[in-house]
Amino acid sequence: MKVALVGATGNVGSRLLNELVHRGHAVTAIARRPERVPPQPAVTAVHGDVGDGAALPALLAGHDAVVTAVPFSGGDPDRLIAAVKAAGVARWLVVGGAGSLEVAPGRRLVDTPDFPAAYRQEALGGCAFLDALRRETDLDWTFLSPSALLGPGERTGRFRIGGDTLLTDETGNSAVSYEDYAVALVDELERPAHSRRRFTVGY
Repeated sequence: MKVALVGATGNVGSRLLNELVHRGHAVTAIARRPERVPPQPAVTAVHGDVGDGAALPALLAGHDAVVTAVPFSGGDPDRLIAAVKAAGVARWLVVGGAGSLEVAPGRRLVDTPDFPAAYRQEALGGCAFLDALRRETDLDWTFLSPSALLGPGERTGRFRIGGDTLLTDETGNSAVSYEDYAVALVDELERPAHSRRRFTVGY
């Protein structure tokens, strides 16, 4: 496919870029600092910013799918949604957060007493973004939430898939690597199973 990847130089975005290239997709890597995109075959690095709602549609147009891997805090969900709609792209996959996942019926991870204060604003931004997507009826979107702990690790290809509930292992830990998160998202891109839904991935 021809994929527009917004936020291609971040922790998750860079892993997604590698995974997409590994699987033979052509990628337009959109970043505020495109010079930081490592040169690779089938990758075109361009400057772009999700805050520039006027210029973004032209960058996204003509792709089979868009993947956004950008922070939620300080952003405007409606502006980004409008830009993707204006671009006329058929498929949109969003790198989400864990804060909106439920730890009990009706209780989100972000609302638990031990949720780190430093990540609360970003988590609430992710919750608002997901709510905005759920009101959207025209776009074919998917929102992938990671487990509570997301960090560098191995690309194992072995993980579990869930819905709206935080995944934990037998010891209560909730984690997934950037690398396996990227595998799960590109799996969804290639074999859509969660159209207009959120899902999660973890060990």
